[in-house]
Amino acid sequence: MQTMRYAVLDTGNSRSFPGEHPLIQGAAKALKSAEVVIVLGEHAGGHAKSLERWKDKAAVLIELGTESLGAHTGESRAEEGSNALGFARFRLGDAEPTNLVELVRQPRTTDAAMAAAKTIFEGAGLQVAVCGDFAGRIIDRLVRPYYNAALRRLDEGLATADDLDTTLKLGLGYPEGPISLLERTGLSPHCDVTQALFDATGEQPYAPARRAQVDKLRQRKG
Repeated sequence: MQTMRYAVLDTGNSRSFPGEHPLIQGAAKALKSAEVVIVLGEHAGGHAKSLERWKDKAAVLIELGTESLGAHTGESRAEEGSNALGFARFRLGDAEPTNLVELVRQPRTTDAAMAAAKTIFEGAGLQVAVCGDFAGRIIDRLVRPYYNAALRRLDEGLATADDLDTTLKLGLGYPEGPISLLERTGLSPHCDVTQALFDATGEQPYAPARRAQVDKLRQRKG
């Protein structure tokens, strides 16, 4: 049962909560009386300057894109951290958001803030995975090279798209093959995420595959 009083500050165009959700519906109206502040939307990181004003809160939860929380809060000698955490509800391209929230902590993030964040997200029916403060967090760091590899093998003629998908579904038990999944959820969003990770890490497996780049160019011209 949800017991912590929290409020939502929506800066617009949230990828994690684009529509109605129990988390939004359960929020209090007043920021001042809330124990936790959740900042949503594409401009959420800009409110990191308000952290000093919210230092008395149990936690301040800032929605992230692919970037790290430190890009907004700053970093210092690997000892950064406070009552602020980053989060993103995993969403692949244009598909609906999943029930998984990746919760980002820094080296000195307080245990009380962690507990408050988990209480609120889990109280709204979401599942929480905790990770360090890395661009892309857990899922994107793991799966984007796999998607890029599948697209590159298709270009090389290793197999047809149907055979690649079928082989991975039958061999690894995946519910959907990578080519079908990317075409359904959007190659252009995949290009955006992988480009951001490649820029952040400089690691070649994150460089956007050719087919993702082509789709991105097509979307721009369309």
